[in-house]
Amino acid sequence: MALLHTPDFQNGFAAPNFTLNNVGGRQLSFDDVSGENGTVVAFICNHCPYVLAIIDRFVEDAKMLQTQGIGVVTIMSNDTARYPADSFENMIKFAQKHDFSFPYLIDESQKIAKAYDAVCTPDIFGFDGNGVLQYRGRLDSAGAHEADDHTVKEMVNAMHEIAQGDSPTQKQHPSMGCSIKWR
Repeated sequence: MALLHTPDFQNGFAAPNFTLNNVGGRQLSFDDVSGENGTVVAFICNHCPYVLAIIDRFVEDAKMLQTQGIGVVTIMSNDTARYPADSFENMIKFAQKHDFSFPYLIDESQKIAKAYDAVCTPDIFGFDGNGVLQYRGRLDSAGAHEADDHTVKEMVNAMHEIAQGDSPTQKQHPSMGCSIKWR
């Protein structure tokens, strides 16, 4: 398990489009999952301890953002031949176990992860309503630790500002996690 940090925020980066298979059984594009007030695209997987540490908080925050017109989508890009825990069948189970209210897509070719320059799981991107990157960072200040009363919900706070047409005012801290398992 190689610990990596996401690169700094890339000003003006436009969300690359995709058409990927969802655990729900249909193909979805960026337009299908985007929200009127912004979109969160998160690269995750089923087995990474950093994802496992935050997934329930991510799901809770995503559900709240979705009520505010912000789309949320997760993408799994790992090599499933070498990491069978991340297979499509296990993605379905993972999404059900954690009660995903958002799509969980498989990027079998790994082209989408490369287009986004995703490096680790979790790798979280926050786009405005026009599909322009405004946030790239971690879920919250707790990181892989348990959240407490002092935890700052960095992704949520940034997406609230983005939804109101503003740029995020908080410092964007890189996410950290396991490397994407490239072929």
